[in-house]
Amino acid sequence: MKKKYMNDAIIGGKNITASYTRNGELLRLMYDTPDYRQFIDYFYTGVKINDSCMIYLHEDQNNRYQQYYTEDTNVLHTEIENTYFELKVQQIDFVSLKEDVLIKRYIFENHNTIDLNVNFLVHSKLLSDYNNMVGSKMSEGVLEQYSHQSTMCIFSKGNVLSHQLNDSETSIGSGVIQDKDYIGMSADSSVSYDVGLLRPGEKKELDIFLYISTSEVNNGEKIMAQVSNIRKMDVAKEQLSVEKYWKKYVKDHINIELKAETTDYNRKYNKIYKRSILLFPLLINSNTGGISAAVEVDEDREQSGRYAYCWPRDAVFVTKGLDKIKMYKETEKFYKIFCKNTQNKNGMWEQRFYTDGKLAPCWGYQIDETASVIYGIYEHYQEINDVKFLKDTLKMCENASKFLCIYIENIMGIHDKSDVVKNEIEMTYHTEERNKLPDSYDLWEMEEGVHLYSLASIYAAFQAMLNIYEKVEGEYQDNRLKLEAISKLKTKMEKYQEEIKKYISKNMYDEKLKCLYRNCKDQRTDISMLATVVPFRLFGAKEKKVLNTVERINMTLRTYTGGYLRFEGDNYRGGKDPWPIATLWMAMYYQANRERQKAKECIDFVINSANEHGFLSEQIDNNTMTPSWVNGLAWSHAMFLLSL
Repeated sequence: MKKKYMNDAIIGGKNITASYTRNGELLRLMYDTPDYRQFIDYFYTGVKINDSCMIYLHEDQNNRYQQYYTEDTNVLHTEIENTYFELKVQQIDFVSLKEDVLIKRYIFENHNTIDLNVNFLVHSKLLSDYNNMVGSKMSEGVLEQYSHQSTMCIFSKGNVLSHQLNDSETSIGSGVIQDKDYIGMSADSSVSYDVGLLRPGEKKELDIFLYISTSEVNNGEKIMAQVSNIRKMDVAKEQLSVEKYWKKYVKDHINIELKAETTDYNRKYNKIYKRSILLFPLLINSNTGGISAAVEVDEDREQSGRYAYCWPRDAVFVTKGLDKIKMYKETEKFYKIFCKNTQNKNGMWEQRFYTDGKLAPCWGYQIDETASVIYGIYEHYQEINDVKFLKDTLKMCENASKFLCIYIENIMGIHDKSDVVKNEIEMTYHTEERNKLPDSYDLWEMEEGVHLYSLASIYAAFQAMLNIYEKVEGEYQDNRLKLEAISKLKTKMEKYQEEIKKYISKNMYDEKLKCLYRNCKDQRTDISMLATVVPFRLFGAKEKKVLNTVERINMTLRTYTGGYLRFEGDNYRGGKDPWPIATLWMAMYYQANRERQKAKECIDFVINSANEHGFLSEQIDNNTMTPSWVNGLAWSHAMFLLSL
C-alpha cells in the first residue's frame, strides 16, 4: 500500500468520509462509517494535453497549487495551474447530501494563446488482499471495481474515451490507455474522458462521481439503477445545497463570540473553531454515536497502533468539546447507545472499539477508560440539566463504579469486611483470585502499573457517581432495597476517595522536592499529572505540590517554541515534537490558576501551528511549526474548544 501519513484536508457527509493532500490527491475514502471501511490504495488523476504524456494533477514539476474550502463548509477547492501548458484546473470535491456519492467537479480553463486538446484520466487502485480480492468491469460507461461485498463505481455524465482493466499501471504514464478485456483481474484500472478542444480563454467542465455500494449481494441491476439516478443530478445545484447545509450547521453550533477578523491571528482562531464544528460530524458514527479519534493515517501500523478507532477516554474529552458547541444529541448518543453497547458484563470498558461498537484490536486495558465514562456522564448532565439522562445511564454507571472499586481494592490491598456473606463464601471456597485484575496501562498506553492520571480519573468518577446519586436518589424513595444499595456504594466510594489521596501521598509524592510523580515506577515528568487539577479536581491549582510539579513540567517538557511534550523521555516518533493536547492542557491549568497571559501563550502556540484549513494535529514540528503527525485529531480539537 502507498504510504500516506498526512491528511491535509478532510471532507464528508452522510456515510462517506474522505481525506486529501494539500495538492488535491484523494488519499482515503471511508464508507459507511468514519473508521471502516477504507477503499482507496491510490486514486490518481491527470490530463493528457495535445501530444503530451499524462500530467498528474496532484504532482508535477510545472504545477502550482492553491487549496481552500468554501467558507464554513466541507466543500474543498484545489486550484491547479500547469505553467507549461498554461492550463488551469479547478477541482471541487464534496459529498452529496442525498446519495452515497463523492462528487469531483473539474473546471478546465485555457490561459494559453494556442488551442489545447485535453483528455482527463483516472487511475484507481482499491485495497485488495486474500479475503478481499478486487476485480473490475466496464459497463455502460461505468468503471466498477468490486470485491466480495462492495463495489466502487467511477463514472461521469459524459462518454468514456477509453479504459483499461488490466496492466493499467504499465501504460497509464503515457496518457494512452487501451480497451482490454470486459472483466479484469487487476486491483487497479483506469478510464479516460475527452474534455475536448479548449480555445484560448475557453472553459469546459467535467463531473466525476464515486459511488459505493456495500450490499450483501452486489446486484448489478440495482447498482446501475442508482448510477442512473446520480447521473440525473444537477451537480451545480447539489454543490450549492451542500454549501448551504454546512453553513447553517456551523451557524447553529457557534457558541462563542468570534473574533473580529482584522488580523491573521483572529482569522485563524475563528477558522480553527469553525473547522472543529465541521470536523466532528465526519468522525462520528451517526447510528451508534461512536467517535473515531481521527481519519486513519497508518494502516500498516509502521509508526503507530493506528488511529481510526474509538477510545472511550478520548471520546469523553471529545463529548465535552461537543457540548461546548451545542452538539448535545451527539454526546447523548455516545453515552446512551455506544457506551451501553460496549460495556463489559463486569462493568469495565476495553481499550478501544470500532465506531460501530465492535471490539477493536487492543494490547491491554486502561482503567481510566472506564472511569472517564462516569465522569463524562455527569459533565454532560451539568450542561443539559436533565435528570432523565442520569436515570437512563444509572445502571451503566453503577456497574462501572463497582468495577472501579474492585480495581482500588486490588492495588491498595483493601478488603471489604462489611459484606459478611461474601467474605464467608470466599473463605470457604477460596475465591479471592476471582476479582484479581491485571495491571492497567497508563494514559499514553506505554507503561503498565499504577498511574497518577488513572487514580485521579477514578477519584473524579467516584465524585461524579456521588453527584449523580444526589440528583436521582429522590426518585427511589419508595424503593428501600435500592436506597440501601445506593447508600452502601456511596459509603464505599467516599472511603476509597480518601484511600486514593493517601496512596498518592505515600507512593507518588516526593517529600523532599514537594512534587508529584506520574506513577509508582519512575520519576519522569508527565503532562498528564495536570489532570489532578484539570479536569479531575483532585487537588487545587495553587497547592504547593501542584505548583512545584508545574515548575518541573516547565523545566523538562516546554520546548523552545512554547509548546509542550507529553512526558520526559518519550520515544514515540522521536519524542521531540510538542503536542497540542499537552500544550492546551497547560493552558487549562493556567486558566484554573488564573494566569491568563500564560494560558494565552499556550493557546497562541496551538493557533499558530494549525494548518491552513484550521486542522489541529497530534504533534507539531518544532522547526517548521507545522503539523507533523495525525492532522485533524479529534482530541486536539476538543481541547481547543475546552480551553477557550
